[in-house]
Amino acid sequence: MKDQMFIHGDYVGSASGAMFDVVDPSNREVFHRVPRGNGEDIDRAVKAARKAFDDGPWPHMSGSERGAVLRRMGDLIAERRDELARLEVRDNGKPLPEALWDIDDTAGVFHFYADLAERLDNNAEEDIPLGAEGFTSKAVKEPVGVAGAIIPWNFPLLMASWKVAPALAAGCSMVLKPSELTPITALELGDIARKSGLPSGVLNIVTGFGPEAGRALAEHPGVDKLAFTGSVPTGSRIMATAARYIKTVSLELGGKSPLVVFADTPIDEAVAWIMFGIFWNQGEVCSATSRVLIEEAIYEPLMARLVEEARKIEIGHGLEDGVLHGPLVSQSQHEKVLACIEPGKSEARLVTGGGVPKGLEAGCYVEPTIFADMDESAWIWREEIFGPVVCVKPFRTEDEAVRMANDSRFGLGAAVMSADLDRAERVAGAFRAGIVWINCSQPTFTKAPWGGYKQSGVGRELGEWGLNNYLETKQITTFDRSRPWGWYLKNTNG
Repeated sequence: MKDQMFIHGDYVGSASGAMFDVVDPSNREVFHRVPRGNGEDIDRAVKAARKAFDDGPWPHMSGSERGAVLRRMGDLIAERRDELARLEVRDNGKPLPEALWDIDDTAGVFHFYADLAERLDNNAEEDIPLGAEGFTSKAVKEPVGVAGAIIPWNFPLLMASWKVAPALAAGCSMVLKPSELTPITALELGDIARKSGLPSGVLNIVTGFGPEAGRALAEHPGVDKLAFTGSVPTGSRIMATAARYIKTVSLELGGKSPLVVFADTPIDEAVAWIMFGIFWNQGEVCSATSRVLIEEAIYEPLMARLVEEARKIEIGHGLEDGVLHGPLVSQSQHEKVLACIEPGKSEARLVTGGGVPKGLEAGCYVEPTIFADMDESAWIWREEIFGPVVCVKPFRTEDEAVRMANDSRFGLGAAVMSADLDRAERVAGAFRAGIVWINCSQPTFTKAPWGGYKQSGVGRELGEWGLNNYLETKQITTFDRSRPWGWYLKNTNG
């Protein structure tokens, strides 16, 4: 495990020499320490990235050359799959099968953007038919410059790849600030990048806390583009900072996503997707379908099966066989989720869960929790909890279901289940959300756009949309010099 930051191609300590603890959430014990970066470290990293962009070869290399480096990064991640997944379990708490899935996806993200980088060789320029005699014009895609990326703790290396891979594919240099709760695997990216042939300074990684390192990165005048995934309040502050400097910004923020289940859905299928939609990754998922709306005709039998299955979930250390539900990421998150559950007991009916599993009090564990019978104005129905807590309500009509689903300040994800595909498509079209699932919840594909409406964010990640986050478009128009210089003025109207 690396215990230094990565700046200009080397692992280095923080300017202050300060370190901070990395804690295993399964037992709350310190197992590692990393540098506590601050504004001075961010300044060093941004200057390294700026020099790499302004004076280095990376932005000027062909897409195929950059793609080759990205593909090697993906290959090295795949080769270290088991090691990296186990680090994720220890750092984040998630079960090993989920961590392995994440690392597979991470390697796939680098491979995907390697392909897109290669394609830039053929589509980085587009001729524009002007219809103006004597002139030709083209639109040229160029890297935006130095990118600053701040990533969350729920999918540490995967979320890093969603920003690092497209930024590098575009030809940007960058500074990555991982969450202070899960810095371990992000630091490994430095070694992976170096071994893959990435030029020094193109990728820099600074560990530290948001108020010290994250804020300095957001405010640094040498950063051209900011990409952030996390909470709405922090995203709002980053957007305000970006406005001050007129920086390009993309934000993937919170959610309180609905899942609408119609009565023609087989109950076993509905239960499986409801469970996956909220209890996967301990509910620490921005798009988690944490508001479930069930048509009245199947509400009682579906609820009975849901409770039965939720109580069967095996909870424990992420490296233990059969465990489906690990600890939450940290003591602070554990306390926050429990603090959200407690008032929920007074505004809703606690159906199951709501506490710490017996025998696991030493770790940051929370039981899978189901609430029912709350009012639509209830805090627990409207606000993101970011834990294994789902709120369930019945509905009578399609219109009522759509209205309740859309009645939220968030708009990241939404799902609908029905055997009637025409109805499912109709409801999907009525959702005000950036990601909509039909007869499923939460599957995520690198090729498809990811992002939200309303307070769930700005811009899209993944797919070609993710690459476009890190590209600028330049117009280049040429006048035919064989014509007299005054020809244009004499032969145009206005």
